[in-house]
Amino acid sequence: MSAVIKSAAPRVRRKPGRGRLGWNLLGLLVFVTAGFPVYWMLNTAFKPAKDAIDPNPHLFPGTFTLENFSRAFDIADFWGPVGRSLVVSLVVVVIGIVVGMLAALAISRFAFRGRKIVIVGILAVQMVPLVAMIIPVFLLLNDLGQYDKLTGLIITYLTFILPFTVWTLRGFIVNIPKELEEAAMVDGCTRTGAFMRVVFPLLAPGMVATSVYGFIQAWNEYLYALMLMSQQNQTATVWLGNFTTKHGTEYAPMMAGATMMAVPIVILFLLVQRKMAAGLTAGAVKG
Repeated sequence: MSAVIKSAAPRVRRKPGRGRLGWNLLGLLVFVTAGFPVYWMLNTAFKPAKDAIDPNPHLFPGTFTLENFSRAFDIADFWGPVGRSLVVSLVVVVIGIVVGMLAALAISRFAFRGRKIVIVGILAVQMVPLVAMIIPVFLLLNDLGQYDKLTGLIITYLTFILPFTVWTLRGFIVNIPKELEEAAMVDGCTRTGAFMRVVFPLLAPGMVATSVYGFIQAWNEYLYALMLMSQQNQTATVWLGNFTTKHGTEYAPMMAGATMMAVPIVILFLLVQRKMAAGLTAGAVKG
């Protein structure tokens, strides 16, 4: 009888609004923390130069000006470094995706001797600090006659972007069932035809997401571009260093230059945001 009474007693339910409110507040905190530096960059870019060094900064700018952007164009060549950065980043992404896709496919689909060693080697390369390889890379490029050349910088970027690409694409390929390829081959497709007709369309979102991250790494890289390129062949990230002189740092024009540098990344995200969202979630479910 007591068991019946206990089962008949109404259950106390938690209000779902509290948990949802807590997650919403946490998401808002993360958004503010991540977005505030971007807002402050834009805020500084559009305010007068004297307000950028005000010891008592204001959260919202009092006046807007475009003088910082004109100053950014005048302080040094802008389109040359940006053009070189675009060329290097695009070439690195294209080569990295093609070679990385083939390498990831071989590691994921074929069994061969030394397969585990290759996988461990890819992880080990990503663990090596980039600073530790500056001198060896400099000496190697100097011996090959690639110092102060875009081809040398492209080869250097591939050394740390290619392992990332292989490892990321491997995760996407592993989550594509082998049975799909086998079924296509039973229907008469070759292995290449099965890959192009079955695997490649499913892998496309992952390739887009990997390409975007590879492009960002190459676009934002500063250390190797500073050490391996002269001032005449500097990239966009090194170009920002022209705002720091012996007289001090021009923060407002520097933020204006950084804002212009962010435009290609924003445009790229707007163009591939749907594919990128699909690629980021494609590896979450297996099978």
